[in-house]
Amino acid sequence: MLKRTRLNDAKTKVTFSLPIDETTPSVSVVGDFNGWQPGKHELTPRRNGTRSVTLTLPTGVHRFRYLGTGGVWLDDAEADRIDAQGSVLEV
Repeated sequence: MLKRTRLNDAKTKVTFSLPIDETTPSVSVVGDFNGWQPGKHELTPRRNGTRSVTLTLPTGVHRFRYLGTGGVWLDDAEADRIDAQGSVLEV
């Protein structure tokens, strides 16, 4: 799931979240905004049954995927589109 909040300075806060029961023990969001670095932005378990992390992204098109334990890759069904290279987000 994705939640976007537009900020005043051409940036957008994006919350990346997944249901806890649909993920591996740990999962992080990786993308062009963090050099595709696993573990840099790990999703944190929340009381509402999800895992999430919020990042501030510059305006533009961003590619991302979720990377879970054991090399499990996941795409986000709520992304603007999904192609062979993963999820695409336009902010």
